[in-house]
Amino acid sequence: MNIGQASDASGVSAKMIRYYEQIGLIRPAGRTDTNYRSFSERDLNDLRFIKRGRALGFSIEEITNLLSLWRDRTRPSREVKAIADGHVADLRTRIAEMQAMADTLSALSECCAGDERPDCPILSDLAAGPRPVAPTSAESRRLRAPRRPS
Repeated sequence: MNIGQASDASGVSAKMIRYYEQIGLIRPAGRTDTNYRSFSERDLNDLRFIKRGRALGFSIEEITNLLSLWRDRTRPSREVKAIADGHVADLRTRIAEMQAMADTLSALSECCAGDERPDCPILSDLAAGPRPVAPTSAESRRLRAPRRPS
């Protein structure tokens, strides 16, 4: 099948198929007499595998390793599990970081009056530079305290 048909069958765009070929994630497709790419059922299986791996957030490097292990029928499953467990740990770290960002932004938003006054704790916080954690309860109270007009 040609690249368009392979794209439809696998759910991977033609552009990504070419990219995966270029970086060596998939083997170069065979070519027809007219030099069009020709994909086999094995190629489609690889593309579906890659698509699922990407949907689960695996990196290209991790998918390369997983593809290699998938093709090796004598592989120890512990190697696959180690990759998956490492990815889960990374996802949990990223989730915690994103939750901290959401908590910080939520606290800052609660502190902002959202009215016609120009003072805004959200902008003040952004101008202050990086902060490692969400505001404490005391910081939230301080930020919410009404400001007296100058």
